[in-house]
Amino acid sequence: MTLGVEEEFFLVDRLTAMPVDRGPLVVEAARAVLGEQAQPEFFGAQVEVCTHPTAALAELRSELALLRHVMAEAAAGEGCLLVASGTPAVPPRRPPAVTPGERYGRMAARWPSLVGSYDGMVCGCHIHIGVTGHGPALALANHLRPWLPALQALAANSPFSLGRDTGWASRRFVEHARWPSVGPAPLLDEPGYDRLADHLVRTGTLLDRRMIYWYARPSEHVPTLEVRICDVNAELDTVVLLAALVRGLATALLPEIADSRPAPCPAPRLRAAHRLAARHGLEGEGLDPLSGECVPATTAVEGLLARAGPGLAAVGDLELAETLVDRVRRSGGGAALQRASYQRRGRLSDVVSDLARAALAARE
Repeated sequence: MTLGVEEEFFLVDRLTAMPVDRGPLVVEAARAVLGEQAQPEFFGAQVEVCTHPTAALAELRSELALLRHVMAEAAAGEGCLLVASGTPAVPPRRPPAVTPGERYGRMAARWPSLVGSYDGMVCGCHIHIGVTGHGPALALANHLRPWLPALQALAANSPFSLGRDTGWASRRFVEHARWPSVGPAPLLDEPGYDRLADHLVRTGTLLDRRMIYWYARPSEHVPTLEVRICDVNAELDTVVLLAALVRGLATALLPEIADSRPAPCPAPRLRAAHRLAARHGLEGEGLDPLSGECVPATTAVEGLLARAGPGLAAVGDLELAETLVDRVRRSGGGAALQRASYQRRGRLSDVVSDLARAALAARE
């Protein structure tokens, strides 16, 4: 299976650490090197980079490092830092502007309550797994669902919002959920997906199919399954780990799908597990959606690694994944690292500068 990653970043002023609406200018500068791999995002204080599909983790890591470096250089030319966090730690002076464009303009007009204040501005990491169409993507999404809360806990990287510690490891989870359709994917086959998607668009619930923001969904523009539950992370090795786990898990689940085994359907427990993962990250209790038992978040991550193990071994990624899981577990994850930055001097500007440095630390 091929892999691809989309990373969203904030642009913050180099002096004030506040988000600034310079995204279109930064993207224009970055495209001189990256072309369409540099993309604008919904708010002008955000940008996005997109890798090419690859089968090799080393190649994925190298490309992500290059994309980050070029985008950060373009940001520096506009007096900005490129920051990898699920929510901005320091609030801007004014609500952020929506990036100009017909589709973004229609979204802003239809959901004005979501764009009138900055706390709707979030940045995620979206992992794509190559598939042959919507049918295989939906089958994988159905079987992946119980394991996504543990992945979310590993990726939690947004404790600060509105200039304060929110008490969440992933505040992005809370803010992003205000958009329609955000949540666990329903259990669907391809005809069921088409019927539901058409209904959501026809009734005006969504603007178009691209606004289906399930935690795992068939992509509407490339032949992939897209996993959207993760916060963007400053540590590049964490991003590589998340991608490896998603592919390993998908690979391990393929035999069950081929045997037509039913997908587990713990819908209420699944939502509770996601909420606990967002609340605590790796530093508290989680919920096993399959058993309904409360378990330490690190135990849930160990279960994810074990379940993905055969798939990781099949593509030669098991040893690397084990090493990186241990590294993230020892650090406490992105949310713990942000809080450690703040505790040094009680300054959110330290959090922002450490995030900006970490995002470029793995440049090859």
